[in-house]
Amino acid sequence: MEARISDLLDEKFKEPDFADCYMIDINLNPTVNKLELFIDSDSGMTFEKCQKISRYLESHFDENKWFGEDYTLEVSSPGVMRPLKLPRQYPKNVGRNIEITTKEGSKKEGKLVEATDFAATVEELVITKEGKKKKKELVQTIIPYDEINKAVIKIQF
Repeated sequence: MEARISDLLDEKFKEPDFADCYMIDINLNPTVNKLELFIDSDSGMTFEKCQKISRYLESHFDENKWFGEDYTLEVSSPGVMRPLKLPRQYPKNVGRNIEITTKEGSKKEGKLVEATDFAATVEELVITKEGKKKKKELVQTIIPYDEINKAVIKIQF
């Protein structure tokens, strides 16, 4: 079922208004007939885009009776509380604070200063002691995406 939904979305994302959209995650709960789709866009997801994608999918679901008469479909952007899952999500978060946990278990928390096709660069303030004095230094760490276990944008108020 997820592959069919993914194929439908791939078709929708070929349309000019949705060309910069991409799927992040699908959560299907067959017990309660609920489908949650998390979709993002390089230019930012809008309510209108989510609504149009939802209507597009509903028309296919209803026509083909994939979920029967009674189902719940939620289409939304992943939101800031959900971890980044794809390298494509990083560039639009450059300048924001991020916490990255590597597959080895180490953590880096700081500002995301660069996002390439292969890695994220995090800048953090490191405080070291030199004798009785504390030395503050900005250190940049490049972390390849394939070494990231979890990355979460940290919102500051």
